[in-house]
Amino acid sequence: MLYHLFEWLKEEGINFPGNELFRFITFRVLAAVLLSLFITLVYGKKLIRFLQKKQISESIREEGLAGEESKRGTPTMGGIIIIMAIIIPTLLLANLTNVYVQVLLISTVWLGIIGFIDDYLKLRGKRLSQQKGEVYKKSGKDGLAGWFKILGQVGLGILVGATLYFNSDVKMWREYVGKVPPTDSTVIAKSVNGKTKYFVETKAPVTTIPFVKNHEFNYSKLLPASWRDYTWVLYILIVIFIITAVSNGANLTDGLDGLATGTSALIGTLLGIFAYASGNLVFADYLNIMYIPNLGELAIFIAAMIGGCVGFLWYNSYPAQMFMGDTGSLTLGGIIASLAIIVHKELLIPIFCGVFLVEALSVMLQVGYFKYTKRKFGEGRRVFLKAPLHHHYQVKKYHEVKIVTRFWIVTVLLVVLSIVTLKLR
Repeated sequence: MLYHLFEWLKEEGINFPGNELFRFITFRVLAAVLLSLFITLVYGKKLIRFLQKKQISESIREEGLAGEESKRGTPTMGGIIIIMAIIIPTLLLANLTNVYVQVLLISTVWLGIIGFIDDYLKLRGKRLSQQKGEVYKKSGKDGLAGWFKILGQVGLGILVGATLYFNSDVKMWREYVGKVPPTDSTVIAKSVNGKTKYFVETKAPVTTIPFVKNHEFNYSKLLPASWRDYTWVLYILIVIFIITAVSNGANLTDGLDGLATGTSALIGTLLGIFAYASGNLVFADYLNIMYIPNLGELAIFIAAMIGGCVGFLWYNSYPAQMFMGDTGSLTLGGIIASLAIIVHKELLIPIFCGVFLVEALSVMLQVGYFKYTKRKFGEGRRVFLKAPLHHHYQVKKYHEVKIVTRFWIVTVLLVVLSIVTLKLR
């Protein structure tokens, strides 16, 4: 809103102190980080007191894990403050007519609502048990039904996929490869690093293949030639799968103090680099990556997300004063998935979201193997001591802080490897 206000003042010829600063993405990125940090650090404490007053606290499933009892009664649904720390700076500082900003804001609110309902239903189940004088035991059946969560994620996937495929503002520039400077009006001439280069706009549904020289892949090639008019169906299905998988992976990772929060901040930093580089013609040309017009505006949203995660970590680090709940973890996972798709780096997700991936795979392997062995041998067996994977290390008597720190270190290495793919081909 401030961005649009200063733009209007400029159009009206009103010189207001500092109005030129809002033209620069770098200034708005720094302002977004500072504002999101301010929101989480200042209002985070107030949210903790409010949640404690309303007895909105975490119910711990008794699994015999170290530090389990100390977490009982810790306020949950703290993801609300992360969502506010993302939305408020974005509304104030970003160009709200930008389609990418709109998609990310909708994704944040959409999954935030689903996570909030899930947390609320868990809380209601706990209170009903207390009213009946029963001992509340947390189970996997608490909260929203699994199919309802999936339905919400599928709905968001359809919205994001359809917008990115059909919206006329979503496009890329490819360098014109003809030998003679073109005269076609559809070709755009730009001066890049002192040289005139020619580009053509395209809306092809492509993604980036890491570690490959000619590193773009068109999804339409997955279909027979006669079916390529329906590439949009395939594209939307891929988007649905990615959003569902990453969102649930982040949700499963949120099991130790600071684990999902710190990991999301690191991944957000990487996606911010990708967005800024792809949205800047000079950097995109130098790195030989696709240039996506107007993508740089996403850096404001990402900066707010990083600031929100870092600020929340102040209260969520060990020993946690507040948990994000599904309100935060589902939202952060959905944001990360949507960002990766928008910057056309979805094939890198298994690398930079490696922690989310192994956490989700550990649960799938554990459940699948247990059911298989129970059916075959009459007794269920396990691959891990406990799933998700971070609980496996807890059972092995690793301290919670050590597990979280090492998962962060792994994420840093995976993020660096993902950055390397920009040049290593």
